[in-house]
Amino acid sequence: MTRENIPSDYANSVIYEIQKAFWDERGNGARFRLTTVGREYFADKCLSQIHGESVAEIVKGIGAALAEQGIAAGMSHEEEDRIVRLKIPGCLHQSVERRFIAAGAEPLMCVPANLVVLAVEAVLKRPAEIAEIKVGDDGCEVAIVLFEPRPDL
Repeated sequence: MTRENIPSDYANSVIYEIQKAFWDERGNGARFRLTTVGREYFADKCLSQIHGESVAEIVKGIGAALAEQGIAAGMSHEEEDRIVRLKIPGCLHQSVERRFIAAGAEPLMCVPANLVVLAVEAVLKRPAEIAEIKVGDDGCEVAIVLFEPRPDL
């Protein structure tokens, strides 16, 4: 077995168990410690796909990288003031979120949304935070809050 053919149900089961152990330890506080998951993948696979300095270009680039790697079917978004609403169809990790919901908890993490947050911070120099993760029949919908840029001190 090579790294390229690890079954996704195995990987997602491990991801779920790690997140659940973190949830058991920290409760909802675990959510705020999982925000940088995907940082290395972002640097290696996503950053070079972003060809502009707007949320639209970020979502387009990350969506293309995720589709190319077979992680999600793509990504779209809507912007409303400081809220970015992502739609992520066909995500490889959706079963992890569904298991949290089935257990009566809110999903703790969305790797594709984490990649967008990392990009907003790297490209736009704006802090951002995942506010909500919803799982539906057509994929996940994630709300991200954009904050004002930090001053250069």
